[in-house]
Amino acid sequence: MDNRRRLLVLYATDTGNAQDVAERIVREGERRHYAPILHSTSSYEPNVLPMEENVIFVVSTCGQGDPPAMMKIFWRFLLRKSLGEHWLEKVNYAVFGLGDSGYQKYNMVAKKLDRRLSDLGAKPIVPRGLGDDQHRSGYEGALDPWLVNLWTALRERISLPSGLVEPSKDDLSNTQLDSPKFTVIYHSAPPVAELQSLTISANDALRSVEEDWTQHQRARVMMETAAGETPTIMEEGPGHGPDQAVFAKMVVNRRLTAQDHNQDVRHIEFDLGPNAVKYQPGDILTLIPRQNPEDVDSFLNRLSLDGDAYVTVEAARLEPACRWNDPELLQLGPVKIRTLVESVLDVSSASPRRYFFEVMSHFASAEHEKERLQYFATSEGRDDLYQYNQKERRSVLEVLLDFPSVQLPLEWILQLVPRLKPRSFSIASSERAHPNQAHVTLAVVEWTTPFKRKRRGLCSSWLSKLDPSQGEIYVPVWITKGALKLPAPSIPLILVGPGTGCAPFRAFVEERTVQSESGAVAPILFFFGCRKQEKDFLYKEFWQSCTEEDRVMSFNNGGGLFVAFSRDQSQKIYVQHKIRENRELVWRLLQSGAAIFISGSANKMPAQVTSCFEEIISSEGGVSREAAIRWLKQMELKGRFSVEAWS
Repeated sequence: MDNRRRLLVLYATDTGNAQDVAERIVREGERRHYAPILHSTSSYEPNVLPMEENVIFVVSTCGQGDPPAMMKIFWRFLLRKSLGEHWLEKVNYAVFGLGDSGYQKYNMVAKKLDRRLSDLGAKPIVPRGLGDDQHRSGYEGALDPWLVNLWTALRERISLPSGLVEPSKDDLSNTQLDSPKFTVIYHSAPPVAELQSLTISANDALRSVEEDWTQHQRARVMMETAAGETPTIMEEGPGHGPDQAVFAKMVVNRRLTAQDHNQDVRHIEFDLGPNAVKYQPGDILTLIPRQNPEDVDSFLNRLSLDGDAYVTVEAARLEPACRWNDPELLQLGPVKIRTLVESVLDVSSASPRRYFFEVMSHFASAEHEKERLQYFATSEGRDDLYQYNQKERRSVLEVLLDFPSVQLPLEWILQLVPRLKPRSFSIASSERAHPNQAHVTLAVVEWTTPFKRKRRGLCSSWLSKLDPSQGEIYVPVWITKGALKLPAPSIPLILVGPGTGCAPFRAFVEERTVQSESGAVAPILFFFGCRKQEKDFLYKEFWQSCTEEDRVMSFNNGGGLFVAFSRDQSQKIYVQHKIRENRELVWRLLQSGAAIFISGSANKMPAQVTSCFEEIISSEGGVSREAAIRWLKQMELKGRFSVEAWS
């Protein structure tokens, strides 16, 4: 193979979509006689990037314009001043980004990467592509035409080696089934280690959770190893990663909203134990949800899988010397198929991706199902697939039940089913105010699909049903750093947290309350928003108590609580309206060096609130709107303007 036809495909993903796109590029490249090499940005050495000739980047944007965790080290390397404008002058590149235009910093990572690669001397093969989850076809609405342009540009740039013929459109659309990337080895009996107790806990409830978690971690590590993934770098110390999870005891699960309110919001308290991990205001509590056992059973039955059978999983292309019969590697497995499904595969909440339907078409025995699946896998069927699948949020299990003649082998199941992802929650408590505890504010996710089907979030519905009054409940959790960091007590705070966005600010206010007992603290303005005062004013008594006399949010000290009830009157009132009403107070705190923190839904709120602050800085400060934008940008660079938002 001509070395010029080597394509390096690098991806950085958070939910798995960018990896899915990168794997598609690899498949399509192989069909066109290229030699694609796939790496995550965490498994590739960036110092050898100048030696590449053609590089394709697929990157997603997280939160407020942040790169995925697996890209942070790679990105910091690219930002080195020592690299120079000619560092990548021999490299040709293409960038495709995955983002959501509902976020203020839409596809910011792809835009910054494109600009940085160009600054380092690299030359674009095609203009960058920007996938948008808001498109009627999702990110594939931009991906399909971008790939057409990419392959056309590469074909013009790099000629085929002698003896090879460019595949026709029919050849490309009628491809044979690719080889799966996993090999599954079945075992006739469990290993001896499986028959022994894995813990020494005296508490039966805790022992059961510990044993399950150990087996689930074993399955997850085995799958990560087989997939060639680099483990996520966690902080050292117990409680700072899934490999060192704390088994937290749930002690409170209380509904905050009125019983007749359409939104169920919960206050949950976890006891982290006497040797609890320490955390700071703004930190995140992370856990992996448990799937409904009935859904797991249905999935196993639908695919005729024996959940009690023991297997090990390895990369299909590993050399024989690296197989799982190595004694040290064998300690990670074998595991039960049921354990793999429970801990690794999201069978009941995640929607399968497009390649899932393409592979299914090869295993459909009913002709009408095969034809429909083949259509879904084409560009012509893209919009119909999006309406059937993503818009309806059909789960893997539901799709399999819709195509009963499809019988997928386990190797393909493990490759195609989306991974079960951890869920993260802003900690709603101060560790100094509640030693050995961590609180979270949980909204039970419920929605209606375009076809009027009721859906519930996997994690929120699971947690909401746990009742500590009915017996001891332990949940494996760990702590990660959040985007919000409480500044020194002398810094005034302007907090904007409608709905469950108030959670990290409950921690901020509790921490400032503790600090005020030993010294003076700066004032706090808190802008909260909800629908109705009597239905969903979360933590009402707590906020109001903090405004009394000389407490941290009292008006006497220059602070205040301002609440927008959007549905208590005919005209909707939101947090930005309350901010404008108190523009003089806001401007006074900004002049005294206040820090602004915004937390909540990423839909429109962060952009509207940010625009409101720009307006106040412009009008009260007597400067142009552009100067006000620069002002906020400088605040952001100094850590005095932070946004934490989620979809």
